[in-house]
Amino acid sequence: MKLHTIETGFFKLDGGAMFGVVPKTLWSRTNVPDNNNLCTWAMRCLLVEEGNKLILIDNGIGNKQSEKFFSNYHLHGEDSLEKSLNKKGFTKSDITDMFLTHLHFDHCGGSIEYNEDRTKMLPAFKNAVYWSNAEHWEWATKPNPREKASFLSENILPIKESGQLQFVAGEGDLFTGLSIMYARGHTDAMMIPHIQYKQKMIVYMADLLPSTGHIPLPYVMGYDTRPLITMDEKLKFLNTAADKEYILFLEHDPINECCTVQHTEKGVRLKEVFAISEI
Repeated sequence: MKLHTIETGFFKLDGGAMFGVVPKTLWSRTNVPDNNNLCTWAMRCLLVEEGNKLILIDNGIGNKQSEKFFSNYHLHGEDSLEKSLNKKGFTKSDITDMFLTHLHFDHCGGSIEYNEDRTKMLPAFKNAVYWSNAEHWEWATKPNPREKASFLSENILPIKESGQLQFVAGEGDLFTGLSIMYARGHTDAMMIPHIQYKQKMIVYMADLLPSTGHIPLPYVMGYDTRPLITMDEKLKFLNTAADKEYILFLEHDPINECCTVQHTEKGVRLKEVFAISEI
């Protein structure tokens, strides 16, 4: 197995929204905001090369929305999904499995793209199976008012129309070396992949733990639909991660790709940060 970090660029979100009830004087120590209280966040994906499979986990925000839409999120950086895949020697056509942790636009926007004359939307990964789950699909296609702005139909419905959509059977093994855990605090039935790699467990954190700055339990996003459930999920997961020395792959941390955690007198806290290429 080989793992490749796929950077798709950066965007900005309100710092207060990203840290919920935690005061700015605390969260700004790890994530410094600009003059508009916006913090920079990565949209970092993971490419898993295993046997004859090339599995991409999440795909960033995409490029098909309007200029006005993108201006709300201040996209920046030199990286894109296509550029990053090309740097690793791959194209979108090489992807065999497109695994979607959940269907918020910053995680699945690259799933669908326009054709050349922008008259039709098509799967960006024409040879891939797109993986979601039935519970989350139902949640995303019939969105509640709180999440409606995050579930964009143009990112989601064409996947099913293409015939390339499949649902996982539930938690547990999906591919050789890759298993799934569900988390329900951020959004319903978000999937957290666990990957066995070089005798280590790599966990793709999606929005269960956006960055190292979110490790303390109360640091829960205002975007989470069930913040108390998130706290409980974090408590259980981080204790396990510290006990078993998991490596946490961080989708949104603007600086750190991976980290480990450890038990301290204050609870589970950051231990080390590093790139996946250093494992």
